[in-house]
Amino acid sequence: MNRTPEPELMLGQEQARAYFEADFEEPHSRFIELFARSFPGDTAAGDVLDLGCGPADISLRFARAYPQARIHGVDGSEAMLKFGKEAVCREGFEERVQLIHCTLPTMELPQKSYDGVISNSLLHHLQDPQVLWQTIKQFSRPAAPVFIMDLMRPANEAQAQEWVATYAATAAEVVKYDFYHSLLAAYRPDEVRSQLDEAGLTHFSLEVIRDRYMIVWGKVGRRL
Repeated sequence: MNRTPEPELMLGQEQARAYFEADFEEPHSRFIELFARSFPGDTAAGDVLDLGCGPADISLRFARAYPQARIHGVDGSEAMLKFGKEAVCREGFEERVQLIHCTLPTMELPQKSYDGVISNSLLHHLQDPQVLWQTIKQFSRPAAPVFIMDLMRPANEAQAQEWVATYAATAAEVVKYDFYHSLLAAYRPDEVRSQLDEAGLTHFSLEVIRDRYMIVWGKVGRRL
């Protein structure tokens, strides 16, 4: 099945609210677990960049899991960030989680480089996937851990509908709609491997996680 792109930004207030209220406990908890598994023995500390942070659930989970980390969450949707900022304040993480409105590519981040870069479900939104990989190269300090998790495109539309029925049965209709179209917009592992090769990140690892996710991780080499 060929990829069907979807809008890069989720701008609607009700769409953002539905996403904020949706139950992502399983995949988001898994994100933190897989980060720890991918970098055994490493303690994430310092400034960590969360690309496509949405309403900041991953940013907050990462801050709780790694008390020595300060997270800069970046997203192009002010509607998403509104809910994220409310969550950050409600949980008392204002000193360690800062949310920033900007779109990629950008040069307008608080830090010129970061001690770690994470991203969940941003890649499939991008028309040009190199925007993500080049941003990672630009803002990662040498040997900084990089961890990306994203959806994987199913074999056909029938399988996409099956995954929606299986994993989003109780979700709001707008979440079901977005999930289905995100599946159609997702990349396949072989496509992501080609993207990494093009970006000069051939040493990054890629792994399929269950039926609908893949993860990419590694450390960007020292700049010349």
